[in-house]
Amino acid sequence: MAAAAGEEEEEEAARESAARPAAGPALWRLPEELLLLICSYLDMRALGRLAQVCRWLRRFTSCDLLWRRIARASLNSGFTRLGTDLMTSVPVKERVKVSQNWRLGRCREAILLKWRCSQMPWMQLEDDSLYISQANFVLAYQFRPDGASLNRRPLGVFAGHDEDVCHFVLANSHIISAGGDGKIGVHKIHSTFTVKYSAHEQEVNCVDCKGGIIVSGSRDRTAKVWPLASGRLGQCLHTIQTEDRVWSIAISPLLSSFVTGTACCGHFSPLRIWDLNSGQLMTHLGSDFPPGAGVLDVMYESPFTLLSCGYDTYVRYWDLRTSVRKCVMEWEEPHDSTLYCLQTDGNHLLATGSSYYGVVRLWDRRQRACLHAFPLTSTPLSSPVYCLRLTTKHLYAALSYNLHVLDFQNP
Repeated sequence: MAAAAGEEEEEEAARESAARPAAGPALWRLPEELLLLICSYLDMRALGRLAQVCRWLRRFTSCDLLWRRIARASLNSGFTRLGTDLMTSVPVKERVKVSQNWRLGRCREAILLKWRCSQMPWMQLEDDSLYISQANFVLAYQFRPDGASLNRRPLGVFAGHDEDVCHFVLANSHIISAGGDGKIGVHKIHSTFTVKYSAHEQEVNCVDCKGGIIVSGSRDRTAKVWPLASGRLGQCLHTIQTEDRVWSIAISPLLSSFVTGTACCGHFSPLRIWDLNSGQLMTHLGSDFPPGAGVLDVMYESPFTLLSCGYDTYVRYWDLRTSVRKCVMEWEEPHDSTLYCLQTDGNHLLATGSSYYGVVRLWDRRQRACLHAFPLTSTPLSSPVYCLRLTTKHLYAALSYNLHVLDFQNP
């Protein structure tokens, strides 16, 4: 009884300490709405100092409304360029704290997975699971709560290709995989349903799926459009003669078109946009690509903006509303290395993977120069970074022999 009474007294004391001070500057007696307006003009450092005054101010200055403006200007804080909050369950102040580690390059490196033979892995993240290709399989692993380690036993193994998986995406509870055997595989994640069908005459280098439509690109110089509907799998809707090897492909968020990134071995741009319904060429992007400037990765960030990278060592940001002839921003890899892949937080952060020594670079898109570089391999084991994925706390990089994680939450 005495112990219970003591706990109640401590809780009551804590509530009183966290309550608004009865005495003190007249500022604290203003309505909370007015205090919020005043504090909204403070920067991150001033808010942090104000939180040290008393428990009530610490609680008050932790309000998401005060940190939203700061978070939108921060790197990888869970806000898109349009201000959409992608992580409403996590306090904004906590995300801003982690964001400072991204800005300063403070992180802890670890290896999540190793494999004996050299691979060209691809990966995807979904909720608390990681999907990664190894040889002709796609394996699913579950993250442990810290996000910086995996349960070693796979949740699932998805097979079906006769040669290595080149690329895959997750869509509508399916894994759609592209193989070196020229086939596309469709696997239901939560069942044993698996279908594969011949799609191209040579390896399928890339694939994307949105809105029940699959698009694929191949070394055989074609791109094709397929339905995902179970009764129509393998029925080609359009075959597009790209006249060049297709390395990358992406469907527009509007589901009206898709973009192909090709090897740039002809007299036309390696970036072209095609109508998804008719298969007709709509436009091409850029006009000054040198021969061999193939596009290895391309992604839509919005219906009108996209990013591309490849052999010519540049990341380019395109805005279709301004011009299709010239990109609106570009960043050059400082060591003249091919850029195999890219990722973005949808706002200010850009991450790229280079062709030598497993170099991952972080960029603030408001600046031209690279922010930080992380070489993940040494000279004897030099490897490209084949795939990158990121969350607000971690960056995952797939190399020839290892899957690396950079932990920015607990550096």
